[in-house]
Amino acid sequence: MAGSFLLMFREGLEAALIVGIILGYLAKINKSNLNSYIYGGVVSALVASGVTAYLFEKWAGGFAGKNEEMFEGIIMIVAVILLTTMILWMKEQSKTVQGDIQKKIDKVISSNRAWGLALLAFLSVYREGVEVVLFFKAISTDNSASDLYLGSILGLAAAVILAYLIFKSTIKLNLSQFFKITGGIVIFIAAGLFAHGIHELQEARVFPVVIEHIYDVNGILNEKGTIGSLLKAMFGYNGNPSLLEVIGYWIYLIVAVPQFFQLKLNAK
Repeated sequence: MAGSFLLMFREGLEAALIVGIILGYLAKINKSNLNSYIYGGVVSALVASGVTAYLFEKWAGGFAGKNEEMFEGIIMIVAVILLTTMILWMKEQSKTVQGDIQKKIDKVISSNRAWGLALLAFLSVYREGVEVVLFFKAISTDNSASDLYLGSILGLAAAVILAYLIFKSTIKLNLSQFFKITGGIVIFIAAGLFAHGIHELQEARVFPVVIEHIYDVNGILNEKGTIGSLLKAMFGYNGNPSLLEVIGYWIYLIVAVPQFFQLKLNAK
């Protein structure tokens, strides 16, 4: 549940902040009469996200039945790529997102194309919706449906409330710092997801096993225990991983962490 909460909270807050910026700027330039276009775009995006989730589940269910391990492994790897790209992009965009959105709004209004505002809101929300659909499919193997739904509902509610407080009160939030902190956590979620994807592809015999269990610490922290299950659901913890899983996990972190935190590794 923790993993779905964090992902939905982060994605939901990103979408809510963008919609809030649009509505706030329209109010600032006395164009609140165009708010209905924004609401229409948001509702349309939510409906489209739901339809996408339904169609994806229908398609995914049929494919998974034929070769479940291969399908889940591929989905996990794709989710990691998309997730990593998203957090790196948002970390940079959080510094200038408000100014960029305001420029887009000015351009739409000056061209008398109010439907462009609806499209801007639609794309902002639907993009997050599609990402959530893919991420949830990728982590669903380690989470029950009830945990996923509860975590996502709580995460979305928390995101909307926080976004509302940001725009309606004196709360100050450094968005760049916020996305750096949450993005850093998501990096480790993605690392575990990447290792789990390798595991599934090994089960499907796409990748060789080489060494099946490079170590086994389940006697100390069992992946099926209370704490182990939580770590497995959120960070892809595996008490007895294969050699390729360990290599994949650390290669991902070695590549992604310096990119995200903009660290420079100087060779001696």
